[in-house]
Amino acid sequence: MWYRRGLTFWYYNYFSEKSQERRKHKEEQDEIVKEIILKAFHFKGRKKGARQIKMTLAGQFNVKYNLKRIRRIMNKYDIICPIRKANPYKRMMKATQEHRVVPNLLNRQFKQDVPGKVLLTDIGIAVYKTKYPVFLYTYCSFLNKEIDIILLIIFLNLYQQ
Repeated sequence: MWYRRGLTFWYYNYFSEKSQERRKHKEEQDEIVKEIILKAFHFKGRKKGARQIKMTLAGQFNVKYNLKRIRRIMNKYDIICPIRKANPYKRMMKATQEHRVVPNLLNRQFKQDVPGKVLLTDIGIAVYKTKYPVFLYTYCSFLNKEIDIILLIIFLNLYQQ
């Protein structure tokens, strides 16, 4: 029967004047804290999460609040930090596999018997009399160690404006 007495005590304590005054005072304090948190939330025009709000309050406003208090106020008043979008360029780099490490198939066996089996490539940029860059693409075969193909590509239309 001891648990019933505790329950009735809680019920009458919840509706007592002292308890209602305490809740009202806490609500007013939360409103004041909400305004301070919103100032930090919109500081420098960027919306921030709870951790950044805590650092901004400590650094710029000289106010120290507990992280749990900040999160409680944010949840109570629906202050939501937007989630950062994924970087489309990073996703494109992963899809094209532009800067990936390829497996070592050659194993330092540079002398090959078949021409064109292993090629060495290089790209160079040269500026000739026209002040426009010329891209040099060279391919070297490991069979005779001579440059086989040189491609000159001139991008004139990119720079004529």
